[in-house]
Amino acid sequence: MSRTQRTLDPSYELMDDHEGHSLIYRQHGFPSPLVRWHFHKEYELHLIVASAGKVFIGDYIGNFSPDTLFLTGPNLPHNWISQMAPGEAVAERDMLVNFTDEVLESGTAVFAELKDLQPLLARAQYGIEFRCPHTIAEARQLLQRIADSQSMTRLGHFFILMELLAGCEAYQLLSDRTAAQLADEHHVDRINRAVDYIFQRYAQELSQEEVAEYLGMTPTYFSRFFKQATGRGFVEFVNRLRVSKSCELLTQSDKPVTEVCFESGFNNISNFNRRFQQLKGMTPSGYRRLVTQRVTAQNLY
Repeated sequence: MSRTQRTLDPSYELMDDHEGHSLIYRQHGFPSPLVRWHFHKEYELHLIVASAGKVFIGDYIGNFSPDTLFLTGPNLPHNWISQMAPGEAVAERDMLVNFTDEVLESGTAVFAELKDLQPLLARAQYGIEFRCPHTIAEARQLLQRIADSQSMTRLGHFFILMELLAGCEAYQLLSDRTAAQLADEHHVDRINRAVDYIFQRYAQELSQEEVAEYLGMTPTYFSRFFKQATGRGFVEFVNRLRVSKSCELLTQSDKPVTEVCFESGFNNISNFNRRFQQLKGMTPSGYRRLVTQRVTAQNLY
């Protein structure tokens, strides 16, 4: 097994560096051993500060870029994979805070005001992406203050940050399935291998039989296993990944729709249009027009 393979074979992550503190603050670059498909008992507030790529949270597949902000609940599997040239690296990609249910549950018994965070924490079971630029900008400042402080001052900045996020109405829930349905240690290890294999090859011809053989499974068993562990059938999962890639290309380039179709991994334009319509509720051309209109409107203010 290669060093890369070992890095990408996680399961449950035990965070043993709480050291009696209520919070864990981390920041790291990419590549990093911390970048892998994993889950843990802690909530995770995660801000991307550099690079772009694909985010996997529960059964959700989407895109991330600088200044995208996520909150995941306990034991909800997640990973962020930057799309970069071979050998390319960034020194600081992520700023994140981890905290446990126990911190807030114990605090609520003393400070009744903490009950106001319960709706936010309930939503986090599905994973949240915050969409308000003002909220994200403030959150970045508060994360930096958390990074630069200790003890009660750090805790104070954290609660201000949580109050900010609890009041944010511009957000998207991500996964259709919760941790109770997805966070199985044995499954996470094998699904990590499958997802990594698919991620490296989704833009080309890729069959369920090929991935099953890679994992040492029969196609029938792999089909049941994959849907149970991810909440998606193999074909649907690959199509969602390809549509996510096509959205990225439609937004960030002026390539013709036909070129976007084939570069995303679809082998014909009619299938591409049909899958895109199913998942996005509009055609690829309509999606590009909508994104252009929104960018134009934002630039007017």
